[in-house]
Amino acid sequence: QVQLVESGGGSLQAGGSLRLSCEASGYRSSMNLMGWFRQAPGKEREGVARIYRGSLSTYYADSVQGRFTITLDNPKNTWYLQMDSPKPEDTAMYYCAPGDGGGSSSSSLDSRRYQFWGQGTQVTVSL
Repeated sequence: QVQLVESGGGSLQAGGSLRLSCEASGYRSSMNLMGWFRQAPGKEREGVARIYRGSLSTYYADSVQGRFTITLDNPKNTWYLQMDSPKPEDTAMYYCAPGDGGGSSSSSLDSRRYQFWGQGTQVTVSL
């Protein structure tokens, strides 16, 4: 049984910083792609960042490139999203998910590639 527990969300002002955590268990060892996604009210879920478990290769959505950093602690089966200089438009529920690798970098942020989701953690950024 796949379990995903996101934590670290909260309310903060633009320009601050926040680190989200995702503790995962029960997923297939072949799932080597770890992703962060977000969904704002009335909008579709969008990919934010992903990291490969083996190579630690990362890829980001253009909207967060240079501001967010995804990292992975393999022994702990935990991955993180460091959010620096957040903006009000980053306000959303944030979710993590493990997935199967392969395909293009942009496709690795397609939420349809991912099957398992946690409850999410809310991030609210104000001016």
